[in-house]
Amino acid sequence: MSPPATTKAPAGEKRAVVHDKREAILDAALELFVERGFFGTAVPEIADRAGVGAGTIYRYFDSKEALVNAIYRQQKTQWGHLVLADFPVAAPTREQFRLLWMRMAEWATANPKAFIFMELHHHQRYLDAESRALEQRMLDLFTGVVVSAQARHELKAGPPRLIMGIVMGAFVGVIRSCVEFDQSLETADWKLAEQILWEAVRA
Repeated sequence: MSPPATTKAPAGEKRAVVHDKREAILDAALELFVERGFFGTAVPEIADRAGVGAGTIYRYFDSKEALVNAIYRQQKTQWGHLVLADFPVAAPTREQFRLLWMRMAEWATANPKAFIFMELHHHQRYLDAESRALEQRMLDLFTGVVVSAQARHELKAGPPRLIMGIVMGAFVGVIRSCVEFDQSLETADWKLAEQILWEAVRA
């Protein structure tokens, strides 16, 4: 995750010039939403961290709700592109599972704040119809993978959403264990975790 474009200038000093104000606002808002939550973050605080005037935010986003939805769609789309790029549809489920898990680990390790943001804001009531539709498309894609694997008798039978929930819950658990012990995500044993989860869900 990129650091904020600027930090708050001491009294009497001029703000640093922000060349891409929209990106600076998105970066600052993401960090603050992770640190303080959506309701605990005020628009002037976002502006201050982004190094722009408060009124500038409203030139790009109609409201704080519009801003959080823009971040959600941006990060969810980037995550989806990495995880699902050139997905091997015809490969055995074991290979598909390993690929998806390790790609998710790669993205979360490279973008820890973005991953935490998506988890914190998942299914929140301020997500708009466009954000919910994007999430549904992602769910449908993963559900299709699970259903196909179950049809080949390579995954345990049962509700696909339950299986996906178990896997995602374990994935979040790996990240939580790192955060709680101030451990870098790069040092997490993602391969061991993947093997354990595969044993849990395979047919």
